[in-house]
Amino acid sequence: MSILVVGSVALDSVETPFGTAERVLGGSAVFFSAAASLLAPVRIVGVVGDDYPMEMLDFLVEREVDLSGIERAAGESFFWAGRYSYDLNSRDTLETRLGVFADFRPRIPEAFKDSRLVFLGNIDPVLQLDVLDQVRSPEVVVCDTMNYWIEGSRVALLELLGRVDILMVNDAEARQLANDHNLLRAARWIQERGPEFVVVKKGEHGAILFGPDWMFFVPGFPLEVVFDPTGAGDSFAGGFMGYLSSVCSPTADDYRRAMVYGSAMGSFAVENFSVERFQTLVNGDILERIMEFKEMTTFEHQLQEPHV
Repeated sequence: MSILVVGSVALDSVETPFGTAERVLGGSAVFFSAAASLLAPVRIVGVVGDDYPMEMLDFLVEREVDLSGIERAAGESFFWAGRYSYDLNSRDTLETRLGVFADFRPRIPEAFKDSRLVFLGNIDPVLQLDVLDQVRSPEVVVCDTMNYWIEGSRVALLELLGRVDILMVNDAEARQLANDHNLLRAARWIQERGPEFVVVKKGEHGAILFGPDWMFFVPGFPLEVVFDPTGAGDSFAGGFMGYLSSVCSPTADDYRRAMVYGSAMGSFAVENFSVERFQTLVNGDILERIMEFKEMTTFEHQLQEPHV
């Protein structure tokens, strides 16, 4: 079943200690779709300016990504430029030009309104709520947000939490939202306000899924070469939801497997700049990495009587 993603379609310029990339594909909807489309059909809603090179998205069309929900407006496309530190754990924003994205008001095409799964990329919670008013009873709604909205649009964000099934945030955002330094208590606070599940992303250190009465941790995949961490979180979400789209009634084990697919896709994202790694990725690569995750995390243990 198709996944609806609503988010930014952008151009990025990125500097890391290992190279640079100028005006390459970026934005939450693009990274999400590049990952998810390897597992399921995707529908994108976003906006670009008249300067956007739409032909660069042809590889998504070949993977059954429906771009008909991308509006083209007069003006400049959303542009972001950033520079990463040597360890890639911190970055400085060099330039942000919202362009036509500043006036983005999502309009969901009629053909998209029956989407079974919906991913709300990192945009204003007011706009995320508007999207939910336009779609018809999706089975799973996943939402991303950030510190800017937690601080500046808290009332709308709290209303949104009551209408989503899964919230995806990093550990700092979870603590900020709940105003609690303890990550477990923060996740439970968020769950009390609506989401059944909370995914806390911890970058290279993996991610934690907080379920109704259980938790699951997936590690970050160890890589010898990391070029660009931009979009890793949205790629994680794409892998997570791409897997869930293949399951009719997800069980706890299905959500655990979705976490592994998410971590795998996030690891592929950082192996090259922009979405370049996804353009050469094939199903065999994904399955091989999933099996490597299994080898890294599976062990047998026989209970023994304690020595007295």
